Amino acid sequence: MYPLERQTKGRLTEVEQSRVIEMAWEDRTPFEAIETLYGLPEKEVIKLMRQNLKHKTFKNWRARVSGRKTKHKILRPAGVERGYCPSQYKPKSANK
Repeated sequence: MYPLERQTKGRLTEVEQSRVIEMAWEDRTPFEAIETLYGLPEKEVIKLMRQNLKHKTFKNWRARVSGRKTKHKILRPAGVERGYCPSQYKPKSANK
C-alpha cells in the first residue's frame, strides 16, 4: 500500500501526492480520510493542492470544496460512513 512507501519522514512520494490530490478532488472523500491515510491535515492538503495545481484550477477547487458537507466528516448527516454512493459500483452485465 502507498502509505508504506514513504521516502522520508514527513514527505510524500509522487504516487502518494497524486493519490492525495485525487482524493481531494473527490466530492465524497472527507479531509479526515486523507489525514488518516497520509497524515496530512486539511491545511496541509490545501497547501499541497496550491503547490501542484495551476492558479485558476486551485481557485476553482477551493470554491468547490469550501463549506461542502461531504468534505468534512463532522458536517455529514448521521449514519453516512462511506465515501461513495451504493450504486456507484454497479455489477457489470453478463450479456456483453
